Amino acid sequence: MRKPCCDKQDTNKGAWSKQEDQKLIDYIRAHGEGCWRSLPRAAGLLRCGKSCRLRWINYLRPDLKRGNFAEDEEDLIIKLHALLGNRWSLIAGRLPGRTDNEVKNYWNSHLRRKLIDMGIDPNNHRLNRDLPRPKNQLVSGSSTSSLSKEQACQPCRRPVKSHGDNDQVSDGASSLEDDTCGLPDLNLDLTISLPSSSSLALVEERQKYTESKIERELEKAPSSTVLLFI
Repeated sequence: MRKPCCDKQDTNKGAWSKQEDQKLIDYIRAHGEGCWRSLPRAAGLLRCGKSCRLRWINYLRPDLKRGNFAEDEEDLIIKLHALLGNRWSLIAGRLPGRTDNEVKNYWNSHLRRKLIDMGIDPNNHRLNRDLPRPKNQLVSGSSTSSLSKEQACQPCRRPVKSHGDNDQVSDGASSLEDDTCGLPDLNLDLTISLPSSSSLALVEERQKYTESKIERELEKAPSSTVLLFI
């Protein structure tokens, strides 16, 4: 197992003072960053090596860029996030003066919500297909459909005549006359038409032909002799 960088019992915790910041700045300007494990003792600081590194990178280094993110920086963060994912140190390396912690916080607080409002999934940078549909269109469509059905069925209602308190008899004749539901027209013509003269002549000719043919066959047939024995 790797040994801890320092003894946590003898180190200071909490906010950095101005004197500690100045000691860290003076040492790094004179000797460079070097090894963070041995830097606190060499600089005369009762701090952990990790605490010194984070303090220098995130707050004290001279090339830090403060202030709001510009539009070109936002576009670059979105493009890099689509390629690299949540690798904030690599993304911050392409943004001079920005830290990985600052870029991560800005993504979670601003850019993520911006993509969601645009209908883009912030995880895979694709259009979100499960967008909520406006309720006004659904309500209007249902109301119009229900009205059209009611209006279409209104002429189909048959009038009912009440006879007495409990008996109700429907008037069939009036319902047939007033029924305008768009039913298909049925051909109820049951009249029988007589055949024409030409068709009758053809039938007579066919009958004569068949009769003559039968007579010829009977004539050709041999006459049968009947012998009577007494």
